[in-house]
Amino acid sequence: QVHLVESGGGTVQPGGSLRLSCAASGFGFSDYTVTWYRQRPGEERELVAQISAVGRNHLYSDPLRGRFTVSRDNTKNMGWLQMVNLRPEDTAVYLCHARTCLVTAWGQGTQGTIPS
Repeated sequence: QVHLVESGGGTVQPGGSLRLSCAASGFGFSDYTVTWYRQRPGEERELVAQISAVGRNHLYSDPLRGRFTVSRDNTKNMGWLQMVNLRPEDTAVYLCHARTCLVTAWGQGTQGTIPS
């Protein structure tokens, strides 16, 4: 099973960018679908983007498509979420999730803050 640690959050001005990282340790990262979620203040967790195990297929939340890009490098056991043109409403805790048909794993989250 993999263990996930996110990093790369911070505070940026509107219009700025953040690149979030998800570092995986353990075995079989290349077997896992990776999904980024976010939880905005006072709201439920929502899917942001997803990438298939070998990186061939991508899925994005429709409102975020075009500003967010998901990627991974299985040789480095790493996943990333590139976010550009950030808005105050993107302020959230961003979480990395990995799953196979048998197991799932969550990271602890990283905070991204875009002040208004």
